[in-house]
Amino acid sequence: MHRLNDENIHLKNLTPGPLKGTTKPMQTNTSAHTFHIPVMGLGYTVDTPVKVAQYGISSVVSIMDDQLLEVMRKIYSHKWNIPYKEIPIHLEDSRAKRITSYLNLLHDIIDHQMKEMQDSDLGPESPLTKYLELLPIGSPLSLLEEELKLASSERKEEIIQEIKDQLVAGNVDVNIMTKVDKLNYDENGNELPREFSDALSALRGFAQSKLHASVIFSAGMNPALYGYLEKFPDFFPDHTGAIAKRVILKVSDYRSALIQGKFLAKKGVWVSEFRIESGLNCGGHAFATDGFLIGPILEEFKQNRTTLTESIFQTCQQALAEKGLPLLPEQIGIKITYQGGIGTATEDSFLRNYYELDGTGWGSPFLLVPEATSVDDDTIQRIIKAKNSDFYLSYASPLGIPFNNLRTSSGEEQRQMRIEKHRPGSPCYKKFLSFSKEFTKIPICTASRQYQSLKTKQFEKGEISRHDMDLILEKDCLCEGLSAPAILANGEIPKRNLTAVTICPGPNLAYFKGIFSLKEMVDHIYGKINLKLELERPHVFVKELQLYVTYLKKEFDEFLPEKSTRKEAYLDKFRKNLIQGVEYYQNLVNSFQVDSEEIMEKMKHHLLALQGEIENLELKLVES
Repeated sequence: MHRLNDENIHLKNLTPGPLKGTTKPMQTNTSAHTFHIPVMGLGYTVDTPVKVAQYGISSVVSIMDDQLLEVMRKIYSHKWNIPYKEIPIHLEDSRAKRITSYLNLLHDIIDHQMKEMQDSDLGPESPLTKYLELLPIGSPLSLLEEELKLASSERKEEIIQEIKDQLVAGNVDVNIMTKVDKLNYDENGNELPREFSDALSALRGFAQSKLHASVIFSAGMNPALYGYLEKFPDFFPDHTGAIAKRVILKVSDYRSALIQGKFLAKKGVWVSEFRIESGLNCGGHAFATDGFLIGPILEEFKQNRTTLTESIFQTCQQALAEKGLPLLPEQIGIKITYQGGIGTATEDSFLRNYYELDGTGWGSPFLLVPEATSVDDDTIQRIIKAKNSDFYLSYASPLGIPFNNLRTSSGEEQRQMRIEKHRPGSPCYKKFLSFSKEFTKIPICTASRQYQSLKTKQFEKGEISRHDMDLILEKDCLCEGLSAPAILANGEIPKRNLTAVTICPGPNLAYFKGIFSLKEMVDHIYGKINLKLELERPHVFVKELQLYVTYLKKEFDEFLPEKSTRKEAYLDKFRKNLIQGVEYYQNLVNSFQVDSEEIMEKMKHHLLALQGEIENLELKLVES
C-alpha cells in the first residue's frame, strides 16, 4: 500500500495510472449534480440551502456560530411567515438548541419548496423547468426531458410524472471545524462539562435536528468530538442499513483519510465520503502539506480506493457486530470528491474522469452568484475590483493557521484603522476563538483588544520583537467579519453595528470578474457556456504548484537567518516532494489529454520554469 507520508515510498514511483471504466460501489446517498458548494466562512453559505437545494444542488452550512444562526432563523422566519421565538443565550444548552432550530427551519423550508416543485408545471418560469435546465448534460432527467419534446400528449403526462418522481433535493450538510472546540464556563467562571464545548455542542445540535444529512469534519482529528458521535443512534445504520446522519471527512492526503476513517470505524461510525481539499489552493484556513501536490494525492486515492474501502468496511462491521447493532449493506461505498481551485469545465471533467471521483466542490466562484450565497454588495464589488496580488495568505486567524485573505476588504481596512488610532484588536463578544491563557485564567482571543493591548505593553518594554508584534497585530476578528455579510446581504444590520466584512476566498477567485446568475455558473461548470476568465489564469494543477513554490520560498527566507538542523531537513523534504510532484505532472501531460493543446503547452512551460525555481532553492540550501 502506497502512502505519501511513508519514508519508504517515493512519490516519483506513483506514476499516472491508466484511464479505465470502473464499477463503483453503491453509494448511500444520491445527487442530481456532479458538484457541491462547500462551506465558505461562517456566513457566506449559511442560507445557501434555501437558495439551491430545491434545484438538487448540495451545499454546506457552518454551524460554529450559533449567534449568527439565531439571527438568520429570525430573518427567515419573518420571510416565510413562520412564528419565531427567541432562544436566549442564557438558556441551558442554548448553543445546541439554536443550531437544531435553525437546521429544522432549513429542513421545513426546503420540504415546502420541493412540494411546490411537485405541484408545478413545465412552464417557462416554473421551478421545475429551472431544476431541469440546471442539470448536467446527459443526466437521466435531462434525457427524459428530451424524450418529452417528441412524445405524444398521453405519454407526456407519464414522462412529467416520471420526472417528478425522480426529483431529489440537494443535501443540507453542516461543517464543524474540529479545532474550534473551546471549553465554556458558567456565569461564575466555573468550567462546564466537556459535552458543552463548542464543537460537541454543535454536533449535538445537528444530531438532534430533522435533517437526514452529513456532518463534515475539517481541520484534523478531534478524538473527543469523534467519540461523542457514539451518543447518537442516527450515526449508525438502522435495520435497513440506512444511516440518517452521515459523516464526511475533509482530508489533505490518503494517510490522513485511512487513519481517521479507521479511527471512526472502530467506533462503528461509517465515513460516507472523503472530501479531499487542496492544501493551499482553497478558501479559508490553509493546511499546507509538506509539498505533496493534489495530482499525486488524487492518484494515490485512485490506486488504493478498493483497499481503503475494504479496510474501513471490515473494521466498521466488526465494531457494529460487537455493539449488537445492524450491519452496513455489503455494497456500501465511500465517495471520493475533490475541491480547491477548479475553474473550468475541462478541469472539472478531467478530475472526475481520470481520478474516478464521485464529484467536485466549487466554492469561491459562487461568492459572485447572489442567487447561491450571501455576500453584501460592497464586498462583491471589492472582489471584482481586486487584483491578483490582493488575494494572499495571511496570519489573520487567531488559530495560528495561515488564512486566505483579501487586502482590500472592509475588515482589513477596519483592522488597519484601529492600529492607526492606537487601539489595535477587536472587541470580543462571541469568543469562539478564545484559546490563549498567556495572560488570563479563562482563555481570550489573540485578535481581541484585551490581548493586543497586553502584547503592546510587552513590546513597549522591549520584551518582544517588532516582527512578533506585527504578526500579533495581523490577527483579526473572524467571528464578526465572517458572519456580517450574511446579515448585510439579507438587508439587516449586525448587532453593535459591526459591519466590517472579512473575506476568505481561494486564490482562484481572482480570475472571475463579474456578477453571475446561478444558471450561468452552473452552465459554466458543465461546459454549456464558458465564462470569460482572466487570460493569465493557470491550470488548477499549475496554480497550486505556484502557491507551494511561493510558500516554500517564504519558509526558506525565514530559515536562513536562524538555521536549525530540523528546519533544514523539513525544507529539503518539502523541496524533494515538490520536485517529485513536478515530475508526476510532466509524465501526466505527456501521457494524457489534460486540457486543450494550448493549455497543455502552457502547462509544460510553467512546469519547467517552476522546476527551475525549486532547484535553485536546493542551491540556496547547500550554500547556507
